[in-house]
Amino acid sequence: MSLQTWSARHAQTLVGSLGRIAQQPMAAAMTMAVIAVALALPLLLNVFLDNTRAATADWNEAFDLSVYMDKKATGARAQTLAKQLRGRSDVAAVRVITADEALAQFRTASGFGNALDALSDNPLPDTLVVTPAPAASTPEGLEALKHAIAAAPDVQTVQADTEWVKRLHALMDIANRVLWLTAALLALGVVLVVGNTIRLDILNRRAEIEVMKLVGATDGFARRPFLYSGIWYGLGGGLLALLLVGIAVGLLAGAVRRLAGLYGSEFHLRGVGFGPSVVVLGVAVALGWLGSWLAASRHIKAIEPT
Repeated sequence: MSLQTWSARHAQTLVGSLGRIAQQPMAAAMTMAVIAVALALPLLLNVFLDNTRAATADWNEAFDLSVYMDKKATGARAQTLAKQLRGRSDVAAVRVITADEALAQFRTASGFGNALDALSDNPLPDTLVVTPAPAASTPEGLEALKHAIAAAPDVQTVQADTEWVKRLHALMDIANRVLWLTAALLALGVVLVVGNTIRLDILNRRAEIEVMKLVGATDGFARRPFLYSGIWYGLGGGLLALLLVGIAVGLLAGAVRRLAGLYGSEFHLRGVGFGPSVVVLGVAVALGWLGSWLAASRHIKAIEPT
């Protein structure tokens, strides 16, 4: 068989299977709707996690490390250390606060100006505010950076509150595991739904399959249209799932934008991008094909002409 003939037969079967689905629009729509809901649930959770990561990525100040220099160290030493730190790949920015600037800020914020005037010298040291790079903004990365800075000469203390960062990453890890578990369970549901739909279709066309086998058709030939039907069910369910998620994101976008504005942020809710959409459609098609293959392989093999 030539490649052209093989392609023509498969194209004919592909179009024919779509025509059979179109003959039962209500049943096909219900099957695709069930698939869409099963795919939309983990997809919505993934959108929520992606937007949460994007929102927390803007909290750079929450990850800053405060480096307090030794009182005996000169201002030039603080500037030298700042220059060294800026050359590190795990550091995004370094801001130097001199002792005089720190005292002025404390005077303004505390209201103890008269008491500070009584001091013979400035008790505050030079301070470096180190902002880690996004890749290093993890509990492990912050700890490694903290120890590296603390080992530098003339550094007295490095302060960083990483406990809440650890809690945040732990919560995100749990949510990510819940996402994959939910996706796996609902993927199994999609396979079962498609498999049951194909099983009913095979039962309705039992006589046709018996005739096909009488004239010499193989199980693979008889199975082919049902496999394409599963692909169409998966593709339709995947497109509908993307539509549902898009509607949900559109309904929530305004409220999220208003909430972000109250906190002085320009964050906006992001939907499913082109790349992830293609992946979702590919997974939907694969699940539809798998469900139809499992059902068709089992039930067509059991059908023998009488």
